[in-house]
Amino acid sequence: MLRLRISVYSINVLFGLPTHSFIIWLIVTGTGSGIASDFLIFNLSVCEIGLCLNGVFAFFYSLQFSNLSGLMYFLSGLGITARPLFQCLMCVERYLAVIHPVTFLKYKPLRYRLICSAAAWIITLVSCSCLCMFGIISSKTFFSIQFLLFLSIQLFCCLAVLRAVKQSGPEREEENHMKRKAFYLILITTVSMLIGYIPASFLGFIYLFEDRFPLEPFLISFVSFVFAGFVHPILYLNRAGCLSS
Repeated sequence: MLRLRISVYSINVLFGLPTHSFIIWLIVTGTGSGIASDFLIFNLSVCEIGLCLNGVFAFFYSLQFSNLSGLMYFLSGLGITARPLFQCLMCVERYLAVIHPVTFLKYKPLRYRLICSAAAWIITLVSCSCLCMFGIISSKTFFSIQFLLFLSIQLFCCLAVLRAVKQSGPEREEENHMKRKAFYLILITTVSMLIGYIPASFLGFIYLFEDRFPLEPFLISFVSFVFAGFVHPILYLNRAGCLSS
């Protein structure tokens, strides 16, 4: 089990760290759509870099550096709260662009995204602090409610945009194309969130009733969580034209 965890952490560090660093560089230098449009992706990549570093610390922790446990718990909060929170905000942003375009244009400037991101990071810091003080097991109820809340919001956005796509007439092809892109983005985000977090939630229920962590479900939840973090980088790099031949 330890070898598998180190292998997955190594893949995450070797591929995730340069990929997310490259995405941040693209956004900051304006190579993509601009920092205002991609600000949530920017924050998500910062979060993923923190998770990559957590993999480095986990490797040293496996070598008996037990004093790193507090830092590992703190950085785990990035995956438990920051990643799904920023993914949820991205879905809400696409929902507003399709369903409430006037409201979207009103709050499109960077300052509003800064406010939302600052609030998201404050919530994340609270989550990270709870992990340091109480541990993952003691906070499982809070994190389960949090996951269900994020999932409910994303499903609502997905269904609302799908309904808008179905009701669109054929005479507005460009507008319909934009709505379909928004729907696919929300759908992919929701599916990646389910893949990354449903196994961990299932594992939490097993622990709740049996007071143990079975090996197989733990490995599945760990691997799915790590690899779900590569979905948005691939989507962004493809949109930026970096993956086209």
